[in-house]
Amino acid sequence: MGLINWHERYSVNIAEIDEQHKQLIKMINELHDAMMAKKGKDALLPILNQLASYCIKHFSIEEKMMQQHDYPDFADHQAKHQKMTAKVKALINDVQTGKSSVTIDVMNFLKSWLDKHIMGTDQQYAPFLNSKGVS
Repeated sequence: MGLINWHERYSVNIAEIDEQHKQLIKMINELHDAMMAKKGKDALLPILNQLASYCIKHFSIEEKMMQQHDYPDFADHQAKHQKMTAKVKALINDVQTGKSSVTIDVMNFLKSWLDKHIMGTDQQYAPFLNSKGVS
């Protein structure tokens, strides 16, 4: 059983975004499994890098949808994306340089962030975009 499981409550009723959220969950679970198996940074860094790249891609797609439909809280949502991107990049740098390692605290941070982001911020834009016909 993974650290995070997909629940329908996560759905934003936008198929592309829901699939991306499922992929993010899969990647976080993969990182968690590798950490629990006590794999070294040589195994963990590629997963972290893939997660960071995927987050950037996912955020870009969300932002494009919001811009296309003039989502009123776009700037705030984009700022949250930028903050998370910076945190993940800093984590990768810390792991690369040996300042940090992937620990249960890191995994709990990622789980909490994903849960709060999907259940909080993303659920705020979902009804707006759904009302514009995005599904």
